[in-house]
Amino acid sequence: MPADPAVLDVDLLRFERGDQRAREAVVDGVRRSLATGFVTTSHDLPLDLLDEAYGLLEQFFQLPQPRKQAFRVEGASGQTGYTGTLVETAAGASRADWKEMLNWAEPIPAHHPLRRRYPLLYPEQGLPEAAVPGISAVLTAFHAAIAALQRRFLRVIAVGLGLDEAIFEAMVAEAPTLTRAVHYPPMPQAPAGGHLWAAPHADINLITALPRATAPGLQVLVGEQWLPATPPEGHVILNSGLMLERLSNGLIPSGWHRVMADPAASGSRLSVVQFCHPRPTTVLQPFNACCSAERPQRWAGELAADVLEDTLYRINLLTADGDGGSQATAPAA
Repeated sequence: MPADPAVLDVDLLRFERGDQRAREAVVDGVRRSLATGFVTTSHDLPLDLLDEAYGLLEQFFQLPQPRKQAFRVEGASGQTGYTGTLVETAAGASRADWKEMLNWAEPIPAHHPLRRRYPLLYPEQGLPEAAVPGISAVLTAFHAAIAALQRRFLRVIAVGLGLDEAIFEAMVAEAPTLTRAVHYPPMPQAPAGGHLWAAPHADINLITALPRATAPGLQVLVGEQWLPATPPEGHVILNSGLMLERLSNGLIPSGWHRVMADPAASGSRLSVVQFCHPRPTTVLQPFNACCSAERPQRWAGELAADVLEDTLYRINLLTADGDGGSQATAPAA
């Protein structure tokens, strides 16, 4: 009888620097772990950059609400700038999440064809430099470092799917990959009505990286159990999204997760996640290598831009005033 699926810890650097046997061991670990939708890996991200970024973000979220609200970007739909509490709502959920967010991405030139065609996904960046001097440069560097790590990890996933190692490179180049700082205020301050920090959901993108959080709360669904998940120091949690599930024809399921405050705790939580997206022109049709007579193609091709915009609508971010995320809700568990 096969063992129950488990979230495993792998070593990305061993894949990149080891011999063929070492690479194969890492690929095997990633393949087995992503059967749960999750994997953790050691990383070589600069710890001083992480410290500085989290410190500046703490400063921002401690500002008075009217000051934070000044950095809300009209029509951004959660793709840049500030989003207040009780806005994002997991698809199918009846109550909005008790969280506030700061969103940013790597800008591309104003005349770029992707930006002209998809202005919603490539907005002018709205970082709070005027309120927290120096934050723009640090968060831009932070975004680039995490994005590079995710591109490197996609190479492991590609090999595990029997594809060329570099198949995702062009797909994620100049894509609307989004970094989001999420501040979860103390639950005792939440309005009545049963709000959660984040209701059960799966991310819409390819993969998501979470390098650090200031408090526990993340729970992942493995089988029929919700399990706590905290990345050890020097590690990052990655989870697969719905777009990767489509491309892999279900070989890699999306990772369902939620964020729950400890009932005995009264503090807040800050985490930063990055959603690695494909270019909006990507056709999300399963790779041929992932289809067979035993596993026929489950999805027809659909543009990544259409899938993303539909999700933004369903999670209450593509609204009339565009107060703008990247999630869908999980089945009851």
